[in-house]
Parts: sequence; C-alpha cells; structure tokens
Amino acid sequence: QVQLVESGGALVQAGDSLRLSCTASGRTFSSLIMAWFRRPPGKEREFVAAISNKAVTSFYQDSVKGRFTISRDNAKNTAYLQMNNLKPEDTAVYYCAATTWGVPKDQSGYQSWGQGTQVTVSS
Repeated sequence: QVQLVESGGALVQAGDSLRLSCTASGRTFSSLIMAWFRRPPGKEREFVAAISNKAVTSFYQDSVKGRFTISRDNAKNTAYLQMNNLKPEDTAVYYCAATTWGVPKDQSGYQSWGQGTQVTVSS
C-alpha cells in the first residue's frame, strides 16, 4: 500500500509562485507514476499533471501548460508541482496520486491518493 503526503499549500496572491511536494512511502518510488489533481470549490476533481516513473514523459491540463511543471526526485521519494504565475482560478485542493501502470489522465487510473493540500490564490 502506497502512502502519499502532500505539503506546500498556502494562501498566495495572483502572479505568485508555489511549489507543492508529495512524499511517498510503502513502495519503490521509482516504480510509481505520479500525478497531481485538483478540486476547485464546488467542482469535480480534475487532472492537472502527470509524470512517468523515470520522468521521461509528462502531461498537463491545457490551462496550466507553460505555468506549472511536474517533476520528481526518485532519490527523495518525492514528486513536485511547481506553480508559477498563479491565478485565482487555480484555487483548489490539490491531490497527489500514484499508479503503477501507464500515465493516465483520468483519476480512475490511480490507486493511491494523498489527503490534499489547499491552495488559495487571491486576486
């Protein structure tokens, strides 16, 4: 069983940057495909970004391309989401997720989830 713990959420202003971290335990991290999802207020959870186990492949939601970067450090068992030029519409609870197959963009493809970290962007 994989345990995921997110950190780094905060209240920031529009245009600011923030880096989220997700530390995994319970399984060899380099075997995991990692992703970030988010749930904006009053909306469904949505895909943000995903990265393959060796960081060869990554995918992004169109609205964050060019502003967000997903990365990982397999030596630290940690995945990151660097968020630049944040906008009020980025306000959400951000979740880390892990799977061992493919690089899915659908949440049904992920078996392990963190508890979430709140990101609030004020205008």
